[in-house]
Amino acid sequence: MSSQSPLIGRRGFLIGGALLAAPAVLSAQDLPRVRVGTLQFGTVNWELAVIGDGLDRRHGFTLEPLVLADKDATAVAFQSGAVDLIVTDWIWVARQREAGRDATFVPFSLTVGALMADPKTGIRTIQHLPGKRLGVAGGEDDKSWVLIQAYARKAGIDLPRAATVNFAAPPLLNQLALRGDLDAVLNFWQFAARLAAKGFRPVVEIGKILPELGLDRPPPLLGWVFRDGWAAQNPDLARGFLDASFAAKAAMKTDDALWQRLKPEMQAEDDTVFAALRDGYRAGIPAPPSPADATAAAAALRLMAGITPAAVGGLTALPPGTFWPGYGG
Repeated sequence: MSSQSPLIGRRGFLIGGALLAAPAVLSAQDLPRVRVGTLQFGTVNWELAVIGDGLDRRHGFTLEPLVLADKDATAVAFQSGAVDLIVTDWIWVARQREAGRDATFVPFSLTVGALMADPKTGIRTIQHLPGKRLGVAGGEDDKSWVLIQAYARKAGIDLPRAATVNFAAPPLLNQLALRGDLDAVLNFWQFAARLAAKGFRPVVEIGKILPELGLDRPPPLLGWVFRDGWAAQNPDLARGFLDASFAAKAAMKTDDALWQRLKPEMQAEDDTVFAALRDGYRAGIPAPPSPADATAAAAALRLMAGITPAAVGGLTALPPGTFWPGYGG
């Protein structure tokens, strides 16, 4: 399998060739590599395509993506040193640090999923879920599932007991929901966007229930994960990569023409799905990192630990250094 995103290396993609006019851009062979582990169909690839089309060289490195089979494979590649960075959640990083391993986190996205249902089912609120067939992506310890359970408890509902819960892969859950074999689905944001394009509506949106759970600020779930040791040995490289990431996000937030050029790689079924995916990605773009990110994550960890301790690996507090202090405010 190729280790390169299809758009990486296609010059002139990002800003209509403007990057080629930038002075003193070094050739790829003159620059250090940054190896990023990514999933073949992950939304991270959209940003990597933008970075790899010139932003990498402008920020002093050559992007080298390594496409991997699944989330476990990215973790193995990171732990073995085959890649310098991956995107995963801060809870995984916290568990690594608690075990004495070198990993740290800078926010990548605020986007979280939603519990979706076809209006024909009559499911409009959490109160309508008892007795229904639910599909959940990510397994029993999925963070959104844990938060949904906490929200249901506030309504007096023990959701795992009150409903029939099925855990499966995101594409399969969407298929089952569209066939009517599931009444509601808690899926990752890009799959929820696809259901919304088919007429499904959110029953519970994770981002909107957080204040009711005592979380005043949504924690950034996903982030760039790398080693403190790597960043210490390569400070300009680490900062250069993160600068390129936020520059890519800034372009993706405002440049509709850029998204049109990304469209073939997004594999959207139609223009409605394309717009939902674009808008969902934009909505999840985080502000520059700040200490408030770690504070929000620590509060979320305490909440989830009280519902399903296994979801946070038995942690009761956020280990120091989980969020990298070397970037942002």
